[in-house]
Amino acid sequence: MPAISESSTRLSVLDPDVALMLSVRDGSPEAFAQLMELHQDRLLGVLVNWSGNRQEAEDLAQEVFLRVYQTRQRYRAKARFNTWLYTIASNLLRNHRRNNRLRHAASLPASESGPFGAVRSLSQGTPVEMAPADRAQREEVAETVRRAVAGLQERQRLAVLLNKFEDMSYLQIAEVMGMTEKGVKSLLARARSNLRDTLGPLLDRSAQLKDHES
Repeated sequence: MPAISESSTRLSVLDPDVALMLSVRDGSPEAFAQLMELHQDRLLGVLVNWSGNRQEAEDLAQEVFLRVYQTRQRYRAKARFNTWLYTIASNLLRNHRRNNRLRHAASLPASESGPFGAVRSLSQGTPVEMAPADRAQREEVAETVRRAVAGLQERQRLAVLLNKFEDMSYLQIAEVMGMTEKGVKSLLARARSNLRDTLGPLLDRSAQLKDHES
């Protein structure tokens, strides 16, 4: 069993997910299940918005967790867990772009999965109940925003998604994307400017509707 360093101990106190991953490294199936439960929806959200294809995103998200499982014994706590998780995801995204196709991600066969069992398929959460008119308006806004984000240059899109879904700092995004913190600030500034240009009419219309209702 690998020794737990002083830095790992500090990180596990600051980030409970690091403590869970250390337990995964030491053979705890319950800790692995907890990490999947905590992170799979947000990870899938990032990947769906990045690829624009839910099936591809589910396959890739599953492969990310397979990598977490496969590399568990080499895990060393050097950053927050979500920074490490999204570094894995970012590397897979780059491979996907370089190969221009998504590698097929299959569940671990039971004979290879050890105490963890096969990684289960990721599923969409249950939608919140709302009035049909409100739902239609919300879906229209969400689709407009999704298209605006999808229209960003790839690195801008990934930085925005990490910032939105994971609330990552500039430093964390820089670690995930292999950039400087200054570079991330510049990247996000350009992305936000592009989004304002695209979403300006939607924001103006929303403001007009509020004024009319008040």
